[in-house]
Amino acid sequence: MKRFTDFRFWIGLLSCLSLIQYELVGQDKEVRPSPPAKTIFNLNGNDITVNYSSPAVKGREIWGKLVPFDKVWRTGANENTTITFTKAVLIDGKKLAAGTYGVHSIPSQNEWIIIFSNDSKEWGSFSYKQEHDALRIKAKPQSNEFQERLSFTIDKENSKAKVTLSWEKLKIAFNVENVK
Repeated sequence: MKRFTDFRFWIGLLSCLSLIQYELVGQDKEVRPSPPAKTIFNLNGNDITVNYSSPAVKGREIWGKLVPFDKVWRTGANENTTITFTKAVLIDGKKLAAGTYGVHSIPSQNEWIIIFSNDSKEWGSFSYKQEHDALRIKAKPQSNEFQERLSFTIDKENSKAKVTLSWEKLKIAFNVENVK
């Protein structure tokens, strides 16, 4: 009888712990300081999806401080920011196959390097490896009106889409067009 009681105790304890863990994990992304966000756009039958976490400025100095210049940055917060294309595209004229890519960047004052990595499931840029890059492009940062939270937008410009990251008083953009 004692063995049966011990067994019930341990099963009950494990069930409670599992339920608590489930509740915490289920709410985790909703209560993060940098909540998850998603931007979806259809470019003539090509679905473009950007998944990212959206940090806030919170009075901090962002460029060159919180986000250091000349170092790989995960281009968001928490898990990798990812971008998915359902069809092959040209990014600023350079070909990229359909698929999901981790988005990293190397910000600097005058020019950024935007990186599309084949490693899309990493946590941030901590394990980033340049040899896994699918594509790198260069882009010029531009002044922008203040924006508290980082966001990605996608707008249509003729037969192309323009993907823009905006945060604090800066924006950076690149063009996407379908491969013909």
